[in-house]
Amino acid sequence: MESPKLIAGLTRMVRDVGLAEDLAQDALVIALERWPESSIPNNPGAWLMTTAKRRAIDLLRRNKVGGRKYEELARHTSLYTEADIDGAIDGEIGDDLLRLIFLTCHPVLSPEAHVALTLRLLCGLTTDEIARSYLVAEATIAQRIVRAKRTLNAKGVPFEMPEGEALKERLSAVLEVIYLMFNEGYSATSGAHWIRPILCQEALRLGRVLAEITQDEPEVHGLVALMEIQSSRLKTRVGADGEPILLKDQNRSLWDRLLIRRGLAALERCRRFGRPPGPYALQAAIAACHAEAASVAETNWVRIAALYEALSRISYSPIVELNRAVAVSMAFGPAFGLQIVDALHNEPSLYGYHLLPSVRGDLLMKLERYEEALVEFERAAGMTRNERERALLIDRVTECEQKVKPSRE
Repeated sequence: MESPKLIAGLTRMVRDVGLAEDLAQDALVIALERWPESSIPNNPGAWLMTTAKRRAIDLLRRNKVGGRKYEELARHTSLYTEADIDGAIDGEIGDDLLRLIFLTCHPVLSPEAHVALTLRLLCGLTTDEIARSYLVAEATIAQRIVRAKRTLNAKGVPFEMPEGEALKERLSAVLEVIYLMFNEGYSATSGAHWIRPILCQEALRLGRVLAEITQDEPEVHGLVALMEIQSSRLKTRVGADGEPILLKDQNRSLWDRLLIRRGLAALERCRRFGRPPGPYALQAAIAACHAEAASVAETNWVRIAALYEALSRISYSPIVELNRAVAVSMAFGPAFGLQIVDALHNEPSLYGYHLLPSVRGDLLMKLERYEEALVEFERAAGMTRNERERALLIDRVTECEQKVKPSRE
């Protein structure tokens, strides 16, 4: 939880992302050694930051990085105390985190490299998890991350917020990073939890800050609108024991109306520019359709299907098409949705994507083709790496088995 903030603050000090990550890990090791004896401090983030900064200064001493540089660092770097840490964490460190995103999205890095590096630093995903998400070898992701760190260090990329054209040049990459960060929080790739609210909250905070900096960029407001509206449902996406609750089963009266209003306001700001909607604005419009409907039955599925079609035209991806298939099935019937899903059967990028058989199984079940649905749900359960989602899919397998048994008898 504290890792991104630690790495961001330390990068500003040592000007080396790789070194900052090592220092943050060293602080965590020290905490694991001391906290069992001294108990966890009232503000763990403050303790970790103070410890990491001391390690940074010790490292500079050992490496003899010039007396003047060390003196300058000591003059301008005050160690945090319990009394003042709250303001520092919420203010300076937060800004550092946004700077870190702009740093990792520098044009000297390829899109593949900055995405891998950011998911590692900000989302805390392992190289294995990132590799599985992008269906490439773990060694490939590891090499991308190592090379990205070396490139940033070798090129001496400044740890600062770019301005003017330089900011616009990196903006689309930064938006992608914040979007990926939010998505990982909204639906975790792996692990014991279906959602990671801290990641969603941090992505939303960064989006809000970015919207203040770049008020004339409609897609920034579109992304903020999307995250605000999606965040309104977070508390209803899991039950008391952490089990997933699907959209159709959520108690909509518990959706956060304040976040929905904020999201709709951000979407309206986006529309005021009068430009054709971009991918984030279109996704926000889809989320708004759900937010404004009192139930699944009252949702304007025809409009959602049309919005997905527009999204597919300007930003095609197999995953967008899969989502469009769900919307089409709700608007016009499962048979039409199944046609779209079946057209994706040979899409290489979806070979290991568990939601393809999951969606197909759901559509087959609605068509009462239970034996085929059973096979798809079993495939999906075997593919997913999230424990909660696997349990949900196994429940669907059991449901299909109960439907199949009477027909066989």
